Amino acid sequence: MSKKQSIIRGTFILTITGFLSRFMGFFYRIFLSRVFGEEGIGLYQLIFPVYALCIALSIAGIETAISRTVARKRALGLEQEAKEILSAGLLFTLLLSCLCTIIVQKNAFFIANVLLGDARCQTMLIILSYTFPFCAVHSCICGYCYGLRETKIPAVSQLVEQTARILSVYIFFFFLTRNGQEVDISIAVCGLVIGELFAAAYAFQMMPAVTPTIRHPVKALHTLGQRLGELLQLSVPLTANRVLINLLQSIEAVSIPGRLEAYRYTTAEALSIYGVLNGMALPCILFPSAITSSVSIMLMPTIAEIQAAENVPELLKIIKKVCGICFILGLFCCFGFLIFGPWIGMTLFGSQTAGKFIVTLAWICPFLYTNSAFLSIINGLGKTGSTFLINTVGLLIRIAGVFGAIPVLGVQGYLWGLLISQLAVSLLSGISIFKNLRD
Repeated sequence: MSKKQSIIRGTFILTITGFLSRFMGFFYRIFLSRVFGEEGIGLYQLIFPVYALCIALSIAGIETAISRTVARKRALGLEQEAKEILSAGLLFTLLLSCLCTIIVQKNAFFIANVLLGDARCQTMLIILSYTFPFCAVHSCICGYCYGLRETKIPAVSQLVEQTARILSVYIFFFFLTRNGQEVDISIAVCGLVIGELFAAAYAFQMMPAVTPTIRHPVKALHTLGQRLGELLQLSVPLTANRVLINLLQSIEAVSIPGRLEAYRYTTAEALSIYGVLNGMALPCILFPSAITSSVSIMLMPTIAEIQAAENVPELLKIIKKVCGICFILGLFCCFGFLIFGPWIGMTLFGSQTAGKFIVTLAWICPFLYTNSAFLSIINGLGKTGSTFLINTVGLLIRIAGVFGAIPVLGVQGYLWGLLISQLAVSLLSGISIFKNLRD
């Protein structure tokens, strides 16, 4: 199978499962918004900066490093070394993720009351911490499969995770309400844990279908150390990038409610607007990105393989086609959200505010969808430092919007800050790719 066919096939599989998963998640969010209201959704969203930071610290860098390293090993015919890479990555991420679980549980009171500013988050943080070890197993196996350009296990595990999460929350809700007990948003966090548990179990038990020897322990500790060293060379800068970026994202996320209060809103109103923005409007905008996310996942290992073969003409051809498709998709989605945004907000969420946010956010679609491909290409070229700098510039612009524009213009100031940041990321990414290809 050619690289082009492999990208198309993998993208198709991931896109179909991505749309199914997001379709399920869409109605799940509608259910949560109806049951717990805008303030409950805002409270639920508050814990995700902590979740994202822990994932960035323990998992995200290793997953990307596994994918790229396995792709290069496969291109060079080193199949056994590719398997050893996964073993080393699994052991290392499990250790880091367990440490994150312990740290979050021990400091849940401080994180909830001081950093997030709401004591109600403490219990949710403790529950959330149990997801990290399961995420480690799931993510490492998915990274290995992406490196092999095999998408069945990641695609199905995504559906397993989403199905288990939604069903468990529905079961908890109906069981508790039938027994006359109070139900709060923490059952949604329980659903996250159960979803990751099922996804990790499925991915682990399906690994023999990809490589029968993957469960055998690495025979020599020296070999394990070598493979871990290879991973760390790539994953340490990636992890540092992700951690710093997620720290900036966390500052951005937890500051929005406070800056909205500085504008003119009460605490409850600010949390409600935050919930509408992050729990309703942004998921709508991101829904079509299932396609571009799938393309980006398949693109990075392919770029790494082509770079190893030093085939610059093929590299240019793939980059032009993929980025063009992503931009055109973004334009169509932009027009669709501009026309139907108010209807989506009222029909799906019963929120006029959500419709207004969707219309404003529609303008970021062409750049947002193309940027995912741009950054994947840069990572595939091994220029992870460039992605860090580009993402940092974009986030600093957004943070400036939070602290500078929201107190003056309200939430619209933040939305326009998002648009400017995506424009900046597109421009810087294009310059970086052109420079690296020219060199």
